[in-house]
Amino acid sequence: MNIKQTLLATTIAGLSTFSHAAQKVDLMITDALVLTMNQEKTVYENGTIVIDDNKIVAVGDEALAEQYKAKQTLDVDGDIVMPGLINTHTHVSMTVFRSLADDVPDRLHRYIFPLEAKLVSRDMVRIGANLGNVEMVKGGVTTYADMYYFEDEVAKTVDEIGMRAVLGETVIKFPVADAANADEGIKYALNFIEEYKDHPRITPAFAPHGPYTNTTETLQKIAKLSLEHDVPVMIHLAESHREQEKIAERSNGMSPVQYMHSIGALNKNLVGAHMILVDDEDIKLVKESDMGVAHNMSANIKSAKGVSPALKMYDQGVRIGLGTDGPMSGNTLSTIDEFNQVAKVHKLVNKDRAAMPPIKVIDMATMGAARALHMEDKIGSLEAGKLADIIVIDTKAPNMVPVYNPYSALVYSANSANVRHTIVDGKIIMKDRDMLTVDEDKIREEALAFTEVVRKTVVEAGEVVQ
Repeated sequence: MNIKQTLLATTIAGLSTFSHAAQKVDLMITDALVLTMNQEKTVYENGTIVIDDNKIVAVGDEALAEQYKAKQTLDVDGDIVMPGLINTHTHVSMTVFRSLADDVPDRLHRYIFPLEAKLVSRDMVRIGANLGNVEMVKGGVTTYADMYYFEDEVAKTVDEIGMRAVLGETVIKFPVADAANADEGIKYALNFIEEYKDHPRITPAFAPHGPYTNTTETLQKIAKLSLEHDVPVMIHLAESHREQEKIAERSNGMSPVQYMHSIGALNKNLVGAHMILVDDEDIKLVKESDMGVAHNMSANIKSAKGVSPALKMYDQGVRIGLGTDGPMSGNTLSTIDEFNQVAKVHKLVNKDRAAMPPIKVIDMATMGAARALHMEDKIGSLEAGKLADIIVIDTKAPNMVPVYNPYSALVYSANSANVRHTIVDGKIIMKDRDMLTVDEDKIREEALAFTEVVRKTVVEAGEVVQ
């Protein structure tokens, strides 16, 4: 090889090395305490996450940053970076009813159903969903599973803010705001499914309210349709003694889970919320069916309904994740505010300080929740090829200093106000607590204006039990 050829080869090699080092990407997060929540629970103390378009390209240590050139770099100065939280069960639009009749016995039937009969409308659903979406984004929730009425209105708000969601159109046997009966509810759900079946961030679903508020025929029809359309079914299941008694009467003494199994409605598409009144036989059926479970600690203990054997289900490999329930039930919508209670109450009921360690709580809020929704191949951990749903937790806040164990700090010290940045589908939708895709002030003002309607309709008039 002559001198000219040698120089040319050296130049080409140099260009090749430079090209590799300068691979262009959209976003890079650097100087991060990365909790990947992958199967090995890998942690990078000075980590880097590389994002291109809506996916994670690479996760590693600080050396990784030298291989990429990003349009935008987020230096998080040692803060915790983790997968976006996944709220497996809520009724987001009910934010406008929050703090009403919190301690009324038999609240669902005595207060909530009559309240909804008077006030649920497309406008109410949109206003409440907008407010709840902002609350969740600011609390680190990037994906949520919802059950309510007019879910196409919820879908519009999710699309605008840029979140990810599984949205279930409610089906119930009595007349409600968007359907006169269960058959009409199913038709509404089918139209909604057709409209949103190809949306990149929204998964439409059926949401029969509960086994005791629907007939056997309706539940079987929905189970069949869900398999035909390959969409989820979300339901309140094994939640209350009223439900337990009604189903026992209907089924010759079966539990709600056993009944659902007996009618062919317990399958891989089902996500059961609450699952408080379950025994070992029920858990076996749940595991065999491959269904998901939404564990809503704060709502369940506030209503005095009991504590789900969630730890037992988790340890037995059931697909179980954390949820908040609606903002009239648990009152907050970010699962980060569930962490503390989930860890402590399970210790109490198991009389074991070592029960429900922080790493299990965080797993249930991320990969566990993704598994509950059968979305673990897309979200729930920070791994190459997965969708870039990521949050950054401020470790400089007084309540977070010092951080010796990041899992313990998140579970026992953190709150939703510690979420600094929220990224969904590779896009930053909240930066340094500022919402970037929607007008937070306008959303709050519209919600406050609607509360005046609520006051005049039910509070001042005294038409609904308080």
